[in-house]
Order: sequence, then C-alpha cells, then structure tokens
Amino acid sequence: MRSTLRRAGSALALALTLMVSLVTGVSQAADPPYRIMVFSKTAGFRHDAIPAGIQALRELGSANSFTVDATEDAARFTTANLAQYKVVVFLNTTGDVLNATQQTAFEQYIAGGGGYVGVHAAADTEYGWAWYGDLVGAYFHSHPQIQQVTVRVDDRVHPSTAHLPAAWIRTDELYNYRTNPRSGAKVLARLDESTYSGGNMGADHPIVWCKNVGNGRSWYSGLGHTQQSYTEANFRTMLLGGIRWVAGMVPGDCGPTNEPGPTLLSRGRPTTASSSENATYGPANAVDGNTGTRWSSQFSDPQWISVDLGQVRSVSRVRLQWEAAYGRAYRIETSENNSTWSTANTQTASDGGVDDITFTAANARYVRVFGTARATAWGYSLFEFDVYGT
Repeated sequence: MRSTLRRAGSALALALTLMVSLVTGVSQAADPPYRIMVFSKTAGFRHDAIPAGIQALRELGSANSFTVDATEDAARFTTANLAQYKVVVFLNTTGDVLNATQQTAFEQYIAGGGGYVGVHAAADTEYGWAWYGDLVGAYFHSHPQIQQVTVRVDDRVHPSTAHLPAAWIRTDELYNYRTNPRSGAKVLARLDESTYSGGNMGADHPIVWCKNVGNGRSWYSGLGHTQQSYTEANFRTMLLGGIRWVAGMVPGDCGPTNEPGPTLLSRGRPTTASSSENATYGPANAVDGNTGTRWSSQFSDPQWISVDLGQVRSVSRVRLQWEAAYGRAYRIETSENNSTWSTANTQTASDGGVDDITFTAANARYVRVFGTARATAWGYSLFEFDVYGT
C-alpha cells in the first residue's frame, strides 16, 4: 500500500517540475539542447488552430531547451534533414501529405530511433499508408460538435499526464476512431462518453496514448482542435511531456496494454452508504473524481459504502484513497443483486493513505467497502472509491 503512495509522490514531483518550467520559463533540470520539426501540411480540412499550436510549441521550446523548425514543405522529409531532429510533430495535418520517397525517409527516421508526436488531426492523415496508421495508433472516424467533456486520466505517472487531475474537464472537438489503439499502445487517458453526446466507442474510448515503434517512439493526443487549447496550461504541459518523452529526455512506460482492462467502472455511478456524517459528506463524493470532496460516515462501527456499476461486470481491483480518518479493518464485497454479498478481499491492518487492492476477478454489479474497525475516533472517510474491471 505504501508503495502506491511512493508512486503517487513521484508523479506529483514530476508534475510540479513540469509546471514550474511553464510558469518560470526555466526547466528544473535542464534538458540538453535539441531540435524538433513541426509539420502542419494539410491536404484536407485545415484547422485554424495551427498558428496557435506552432506559437505554443515555440514558447515551450524556448523555456525547455528545444528549438522548433515549423514547416509545411514535405520536401523536408529526407534522410539527411530528418537526422537533425529528435522529434517530428504532425500538428493537425490532414490527408495525403507525403509522397512515397518522403514516406520511406520518415520510416527510416523512426526505425533509427526518431520520435513522432501526433496532435488531433494527425489521425486524419495518410489513410493509404499502413505503416503510418500503426505509428499514429488509430485513424479518425468521426466527431460530434465541439463540447465539454470529462477526460478520465488513467496514467498519472507518465510525464505527459502526471500533472493532470483524474477527471480532467475541458472543451474540445472529440474524435471517434476507426479502431481502438489499446491493442498496440499504452492508453494514458480516455473520454468519458457519459459526459458528452456523440461518442461511439463505448466505455473504452482512448484519447491520449503512446507506444514504442521499433527503436523509435510515438505519442498522440486526440485533443487540440481549438485555438484555446494551446493557451491552456494543462494542455500545454501535456504536450510538453509528450515531446520530452518522445525525445528521450524523461522516462515513461509506454509498453502496449493488450488487454482492455481493468477500466475504471465506478466514476459517477450511483452510490449508497450506511450513513453520512452530514449532507455535505454524502457517498457520491467518493466516486466524483474530485479529491477535494469525500464521503464520511457517522462515528461508529460497522459502516459501509456501495457503488452500483449499472450492470454485471468482471471486477478485479479496488483503489481507496482515505482521508485522515480511515478504516483499520474492512472487507471488499461484491454482489450481483445487492442482496447476497461475497467477500473478495479482507484487510485487517490498513494504514490509511491509498489502499490499492487487486483480487481474483468476480462478477458483480455492486461493490462495497464494509468497514468493521475504524482507525480513529471519527467516521470512515474516503476521498475516492475506485472500482476497476472489464
């Protein structure tokens, strides 16, 4: 359990490092100087955010040791020219933008250890080039109108997403993809389709991911349609982290996650509890993705909190983020009918903080934490009650 806290602490430290870089204009640990090429040629729809994106990348580069060469000249894709760059950014490119010779040069660049960053419409590019489809991870399918969405950030350790809240609320154009990239990429963040209209990928809708491609690296964000995105601190820091990871300046795990789970199932689902300290601390606070809110029970034993997943799912992990008042002893229980309960895991010596518990997968619609012994004189108090499964 404490190892989970140490990982969380490392993620926080990395996030602070990146944010200080943006605010002060100076990296905490300066990277050695390097160059990136930003390519924004379009042969289809042209995004009016391209100039804002180039400007944002130049500002990030000035503050973080890299030089930006922006171009729409596909003739720059030669072996000799690409060799001077750590990263090539496809910034809202569309359509067929490279000829066969230029494609070969780019393939050789990646094979030799080069880096690719794709932003938004980079997935709406080169449909006839199968190698590029593998590099970007997934091709564009469709999108609804621009609207607000909750982005569920699954990886809060990778340098591009460590700074983000678990529930990142923002406004953008939200792509659907022809395939799910999870089979060959590490998914860092997903769109929560229950928070907007027009999604067609279901509960597992990746929007930010990364992967190793031979000796090279690839990072992609489906966000980045609007001009406002490039002035948003969280988005800019995400973009910076992706560039730095692709350039090899910071570590990050981007091995493929071939299985679609476990996926966070409990966020925003209906909850019930044995009691609440008062109306301010109701059980819904524990599944809202906001660590500034919490469920707190009355000051007695036993107490429980339960979440309804909406349908029977295969559940294999529960992550509890406790407030200072926590459960010393409790059970993780599952049920298909909210009447007959089975014990999936028993804790007898919890030390608070974050308890990240995995167990043999169980079929359940309802999952609850049943506390039998408080660690303090106060009630059970949970910032987050996260249930994962498929």
